[in-house]
Amino acid sequence: MSSLLTATELRKFGTTDLRLSPLGLGCWQFSQAKGFVGGFWPKLEGELVKEIVRVSLEGGINWFDTAEVYGGGESEQILAESLRAAGDLAKGAHVATKWWPAFRMASNIPRTIGERQRRLGGYPIDLYMVHQPFSFSSVGSEMKQMAKLAEKGLIRHVGVSNFNAKRMKEADRVLREHGLRLASNQMKYSMLDRRIENNGVLETAKELGVAIIAYSPLEQGILSGKFHADPSLVRKAPGPRRFLKGFKPESLRRTQPLIDALDRIAKRYGASPTQVALNWIIHVHGDTVFAIPGASKLHHAQENVKAMTFRLSADEIGELSELSSTVAAK
Repeated sequence: MSSLLTATELRKFGTTDLRLSPLGLGCWQFSQAKGFVGGFWPKLEGELVKEIVRVSLEGGINWFDTAEVYGGGESEQILAESLRAAGDLAKGAHVATKWWPAFRMASNIPRTIGERQRRLGGYPIDLYMVHQPFSFSSVGSEMKQMAKLAEKGLIRHVGVSNFNAKRMKEADRVLREHGLRLASNQMKYSMLDRRIENNGVLETAKELGVAIIAYSPLEQGILSGKFHADPSLVRKAPGPRRFLKGFKPESLRRTQPLIDALDRIAKRYGASPTQVALNWIIHVHGDTVFAIPGASKLHHAQENVKAMTFRLSADEIGELSELSSTVAAK
């Protein structure tokens, strides 16, 4: 049986005491077009960002994912400004951010936490993550530094991003020595990229009680179906994403059957393919997977929150899982 929900159901986040909405808001697009990573997105006006954050909060999203490397702190700063502008609406909202490890030592973690706090305007860091696994230090060294921040009350919980199963286990092992647990692993995961199901990451997450945070859950907008309906939009897509494999004509043809199924199921709920794709990702593995779609336009934020107002049936989830497995990237 499918079902409609009247309010966002918060769920336990991994082994932590956090209660989070199944969807958070990914804030990469708030980078203000600064830096190599931030340049992936055009600059957004401050008032638009505030509106996106407000609509997200009103729709039941209670956490926001940002990072140091998103514009060198620009995303963190404008997110904090937007949360403050939302007033009481933002009470109880949670912030997750990330330390960038490339070409750095673990000793950089305590040296840069002050800048993270400054950019966030003193907003508490409920989840602090190592953004990717490659640095000049070991996983153990990084986790020890993260544990020290937690012990000092500078952060609440520790997570990682893009870690394989072996590194996840090592991170959790070291954190346990300090009375902590690994809270989450942020990974690329969508109906068109299900690699974590086959490489041990999802299995390890379930084994350890670690939450998975799915980034790029809509494959840069491919799962919206708009590029299938009008392939000319690919040429107009901002940044380098129009050059990604999934946007090529042969890839759009290959994934068309999945878009057709999303569209058909969406009509049952008065929803959109985007919302069905997001609903699938936050329910296909129980409460393990959270997702962080972004929003660079107000209607994106409105789309996101409506994805939490219904729940796909087990049969619908099964149908979509089977179909997506035939067209997903291997």
